[in-house]
Amino acid sequence: MWIIRQEQDADRAAIDRLVDMGFGPGRFAKTAYRLREGVAPDARLSFVSEDDVHALTGSVRFWPVRIGASLCLLLGPLAVEPKLRGRGIGIGLMQRGIEEAKKLDYEAIVLVGDEPYYAKAGFTRLPPGRVRFPGPVDTKRVLGLGLRSNALVSLAGEVMRPRIDHPVTAQAVRLG
Repeated sequence: MWIIRQEQDADRAAIDRLVDMGFGPGRFAKTAYRLREGVAPDARLSFVSEDDVHALTGSVRFWPVRIGASLCLLLGPLAVEPKLRGRGIGIGLMQRGIEEAKKLDYEAIVLVGDEPYYAKAGFTRLPPGRVRFPGPVDTKRVLGLGLRSNALVSLAGEVMRPRIDHPVTAQAVRLG
């Protein structure tokens, strides 16, 4: 059995361990990680799962980004204890984050990932080239989920991180 709760400062070491196990050191070279550099995740949307002895079993974070004129979120990393994968922990964490994100001012959530897995939480593949990342990504793995009616229809542009001093503002920082 496991529960989902808000991430706390004391969880950081356990989260880092989960992410290290799931993604390894090569993750820092990926485009999605470059977008996260120097920007804090939206703390209102950072969740962990824990088992009945309070050991962390999973973690998810959502990071503010701009895509064109839209304030959006970048999902990830989503990390689950390897021996517990396939039990619904990751989907549960995503669903909780999505529910909470719908209450905020974000238009959509984007990520780079496996469509069959993320489709379980409502994500769909975005048309190639419509949402552009500032580095190499497989366009077949760019997925989105609208948080507002028709948000994905008009979502287009380069994914940029928000200004570092104001993480959820209308201004953005171009990478590269």
